[in-house]
Amino acid sequence: QVQLVESGGQLVQAGGSLRLSCAASGRPSSDYTMGWFRQAPGKERVFVAAITRSGSTTYYADSVKGRFTASRDNAKNTVYLQMNSLKPEDTAIYYCGARRPYSGTSYVVTDYDYWGQGTQVTVSS
Repeated sequence: QVQLVESGGQLVQAGGSLRLSCAASGRPSSDYTMGWFRQAPGKERVFVAAITRSGSTTYYADSVKGRFTASRDNAKNTVYLQMNSLKPEDTAIYYCGARRPYSGTSYVVTDYDYWGQGTQVTVSS
């Protein structure tokens, strides 16, 4: 199985930028479609972005489209989420997930097989 560790979460002012990283180990990250999800206090985990095994295709929630960019470096077994123009409503714990490419859909939380521990992003106004 694959282990995932997120990093990069910070306290940032509205309008600022952050880059989150998700490092994979145990198996090559290229075996999996990778997703980014977030969970705000008192809310369920929701889809943010996803990227296919080769990195050729990305998907985004409407709430982050045009502001966030997912990418991956399979040689480093790492996926990234570049977050620009951050808003207070982006405040959440951000998780990366991994799923086998034919096991489900990229935006469904329950279709992912593995999760990291999460990293806190707080956007102040």
